[in-house]
Amino acid sequence: MKVIDPHIHMSARTTDDYEAMAAAGVVAVIEPAFWLGQPRTNVGSFIDYYSSLIGWERFRAAQFGIAHYCTIGLNSKEANNEALAEEVMDILPRFLTKEGVVAVGEIGYDEQSPLEDKYFRAQLDLARELEMLVMIHTPHRDKKKGTARSMDVALEHGLEPGRVVIDHNNEETVREVLDRGFWAAFTIYPKTKMGNERMVEVVRQYGSERIIVDSSADWGVSDPMAVPKVANLMAQRGIAEHDIHMSCYQNALDAYGQSGQFNESDWLTPAAIDQRTLFEGNSVLRGQAPRVDEDEPAKDVAVG
Repeated sequence: MKVIDPHIHMSARTTDDYEAMAAAGVVAVIEPAFWLGQPRTNVGSFIDYYSSLIGWERFRAAQFGIAHYCTIGLNSKEANNEALAEEVMDILPRFLTKEGVVAVGEIGYDEQSPLEDKYFRAQLDLARELEMLVMIHTPHRDKKKGTARSMDVALEHGLEPGRVVIDHNNEETVREVLDRGFWAAFTIYPKTKMGNERMVEVVRQYGSERIIVDSSADWGVSDPMAVPKVANLMAQRGIAEHDIHMSCYQNALDAYGQSGQFNESDWLTPAAIDQRTLFEGNSVLRGQAPRVDEDEPAKDVAVG
């Protein structure tokens, strides 16, 4: 079974995770721009981070047979530093138009503060101007209100619901998201938010139309194998194969494929893996024998 994880923070994961994910059938990932666990203090750290998402991380994933894409945005937590947020807004357009960037995101609310609202709206305007998709982070506190507000604001700014993915849903929010025509994504965590068992029951109750399963695995307690595990559990619990395929693969492709950047041919007919290849002089190797699918000369990859 092939699956897509359309929300996972691979910069925080090890190469072992890439190997395990590929073995479990993960063929493509989308990595949303995120915060680092502590606030960044200058715009240069954002520039380096965004550059890594479109450069090194894309290369690293490909070295293990996984197609890597990303979303670029100012996260809600760091929107509360107004001076820094203004500098980040200035650099966003140069990254949003890079190869492999499928949406503006993840953006939205955390504490639902005035500054979060200001920069959420500014980025929605940027998405509309650049004709880009949007990935919305819904708040972990007061989620139902924050989710409804996120959708209200997206509509106010002229975004079509079918071009907006609302993430971090739960049983309390899913009905309204679906009724209003947005994509409803669910982040699966071992101990919080949405667990595997609960996700199965959501699909059993609502079906698979516009429902997307992802892991959001990051530097905290999380599971990069969440999507294949949910897919397998759905099969064990009698969920129809069609609904498994849609919620764990096809809906992500249909949603983010609208960007023109997220193409199934990228992973169905991938370039041969050659782990002798370098990225700006660097390799994924740490003493192991390189995997070489075809005998061709190693090369150095330029910055994307």
